[in-house]
Amino acid sequence: MTIERNNDEVIIRLPASVNTDDLQDFIDYTRYKELTSKSKTSQKEIDEFARKVNKEWWTENRKRFIK
Repeated sequence: MTIERNNDEVIIRLPASVNTDDLQDFIDYTRYKELTSKSKTSQKEIDEFARKVNKEWWTENRKRFIK
């Protein structure tokens, strides 16, 4: 593996033998970090939003799992 940095980007070269699923996980994580790097949202706000979404989802889908 080699890593190069220039003014505008970082270039990572990997051997073709790298597991593509692992590579996709790495790319997804890197994209997540890029997208959230300037976020001013607190972890508490994120947790509250996640609880609300999960509660709404469960309310809408409960009947599919409990008969």
